[in-house]
Amino acid sequence: MNKKETLNDEEMIFIASIRGHKVESYNKRKDSYKYRVRISDKEREMLNNHRSMQDHITELKIDKSKFPKILIFDIETSPLSAYVWGRFKQFVSLDQTISEWFMLSWSAKWLNNPNMMSDVLTPEEALREDDSRITKSMWHLFNEADIIIAHNGQRFDTPRLNSRFLINGLMPPTPYRQIDTLKVAKENFGFSSNKLDALAGYLGIEHKSDTNFLLWKRCLAGEQEALDYMLAYNIKDVEILEQVYLKLRPWIKNHPNISMYLENEDETCPHCGSSNLADTGTFSYTNVSKFSNVRCMDCGGLARRRTSDYPKEKRKALVMSV
Repeated sequence: MNKKETLNDEEMIFIASIRGHKVESYNKRKDSYKYRVRISDKEREMLNNHRSMQDHITELKIDKSKFPKILIFDIETSPLSAYVWGRFKQFVSLDQTISEWFMLSWSAKWLNNPNMMSDVLTPEEALREDDSRITKSMWHLFNEADIIIAHNGQRFDTPRLNSRFLINGLMPPTPYRQIDTLKVAKENFGFSSNKLDALAGYLGIEHKSDTNFLLWKRCLAGEQEALDYMLAYNIKDVEILEQVYLKLRPWIKNHPNISMYLENEDETCPHCGSSNLADTGTFSYTNVSKFSNVRCMDCGGLARRRTSDYPKEKRKALVMSV
């Protein structure tokens, strides 16, 4: 049932965008300089989600905590559409392209925060192939993140998002460090498959939701049920990704040093920021020095101290191979 809602400028721009309208086609009330517009239940649901996101971004900006903002995310994109001459080994030129890919949905959450954030195209936006609104909502999260985590993020999610940011006239987000769980799995282990769903199975984590290409076709046709399922699928991926990351975290070499963000006087784990560290009684050796190792009793990660344990009086006698 359509009911009237009082909207400010930013909210009116949001409603106009999901309808495919220009905000100039709506008139403000003269007495309050706000808009009074009838919106559907679905639009109200999306508006409330948008308001929640805006409140969340505001909270992040005023948060004085030094713990880094670690964003775990995943995106779903449409396929390209093109004219082709066959099914195998096709080179598709620009002239053969009917339409380029675009983003269908995204899902994300902050590490150690239970709240899931997400956005998906409306049926109208899907038919117009217009992902500008959800691209902007994702950009705001990237712009607040200190560290981002994705599976195959370095080769897919991040460059794809950068493409959409540029196309939609957005500036580069503020600098962040990146962790790619696919890269971590390939570099450290010998699994027969490094797909996210496979890693979930190996590590005793619930599997991804079932999908097939028909879901993408239905999303491109603007079916609301399909878009809702795509978003649920997207959210499930992020839930799985967080659990996979936490399992892999102690194995990640050159993990962004959480201690650098915290600026604690006490020793803290570079993987998770915990101060619950214990000496292992072992050392890490270089060609000219040695450093004592510590293990985090919370995440299990290993780290070495930066102060050398090699006796000063013996350093002069140390020689190196050439």
